[in-house]
Amino acid sequence: MALHDGTAGRMTVAPATGTPARGGVTVAARPARLADPGQVTRRPPVAAPGPWRLTGRPALYLLASLTVSLLAASAAPTPLYAIYQARWHFTPITTTLVFGVYAVAVLASLLTLGKLSDHVGRRPVLLSALAVQAVSLLVFATAGGVPELLIARVIQGLATGAALGAIGAGLLDVDRVRGTFANSVAPGIGSGSGVLLSALVVRYLPDPTHLIYLAIAGVIVLQAAGVALMRETVTPKPGAIASLRPEIRLPRTLRGPVLTAVPVLFAVWSLAGLYFALGPSLVHGLTGSGDVVLGSLSLFILTLTAVLAIIVLRGAAGRTVMLTGILALIAGVSVTMLALGIASTPLFFVGSAISGVGFGAGFQGSIRIVVPQAAAHERAGVLSLLYIASYLGLGVPAVAAGFLIVHGLGLTDTALYYGGAVILLAGVALPGLLRARPAAAGRPAG
Repeated sequence: MALHDGTAGRMTVAPATGTPARGGVTVAARPARLADPGQVTRRPPVAAPGPWRLTGRPALYLLASLTVSLLAASAAPTPLYAIYQARWHFTPITTTLVFGVYAVAVLASLLTLGKLSDHVGRRPVLLSALAVQAVSLLVFATAGGVPELLIARVIQGLATGAALGAIGAGLLDVDRVRGTFANSVAPGIGSGSGVLLSALVVRYLPDPTHLIYLAIAGVIVLQAAGVALMRETVTPKPGAIASLRPEIRLPRTLRGPVLTAVPVLFAVWSLAGLYFALGPSLVHGLTGSGDVVLGSLSLFILTLTAVLAIIVLRGAAGRTVMLTGILALIAGVSVTMLALGIASTPLFFVGSAISGVGFGAGFQGSIRIVVPQAAAHERAGVLSLLYIASYLGLGVPAVAAGFLIVHGLGLTDTALYYGGAVILLAGVALPGLLRARPAAAGRPAG
């Protein structure tokens, strides 16, 4: 596909020359009659060109870049938590709570607004969500205390959830194969790049608690201008209000795959939540260094290897991808726990890299052993169930970890117990996965 310039419906005037007619016989065109002097010559009406619209690959890249920007914005506060903590004197409970409310807001938005763009169009939902996202970034930039951080996180989560639903569907509208791939890798790229760029701003540029948010807001505004130029891929239809009602479904035929997938989804997103909320603190505890870039490398490495695992395994069967994810998750978290026990920074980063493979493969494998087996009318409800497991895993355990750090266990011991729980959850899924028939355990990605 190419750029749509709006000329498809324009009328074309045939030249007054001989043209081939039906049957291959050339018919001489009637010579044009000369106009009388003073007579106004009337030309055939020509349809006005429509507005220039973005479509094809440029639209695909724009939508994928939106996911990157939104997830980068969600990761940007991670390197700043230490600054906020020193400025406003709060405990790790507050740090994890600020992160946890974001996960709950994203989940609530996905469940209620995730299908809205099917009824009102992709562009209206995206433009509204990007405007709300920009507002959340302005609240971050002007925050004077913890209440503003919480408000900004809630607004950000609601905007992100609404946008991700429309972006995911829009990518598939433009190109199903490339869109599926972009939906898989863009979130990890966004999270990893966001935390690293934010850390670099903290390290090398002035006023980071304002600059990073204003910079991302500027990018969001430019992307919104691109969205305004996109060709709409959906014809509005009734049912917008009804689509706001969450649809959660567990068909009897999918109970086995879902019960296998849910513990893994909860485990991998719990691990991600720990790195998002407390990753820099863990690195600081190991190294004794306050280098914010070094502290942010743990999350960057986790998301980087997750993306690489998704790319490498995209042609494998869902069962193989999930099995790889479970084994890598168990191995990676075990290495990370060993690193924390013996205070080895290099080993910690090695464990984080292996855990990232578990994160990416575990998430993708869980989706692929369930969703392809769902009937078309069941998929939305099944996906909602998987979203619930994922985002509750992202937010709730991290908040519990913050509570345990403050009330008795400390950072390292809490991380060790946390890692043990992740390994246990991953192990719970193994028997069900090994019992599953390979043919029913997911197909290679297209």
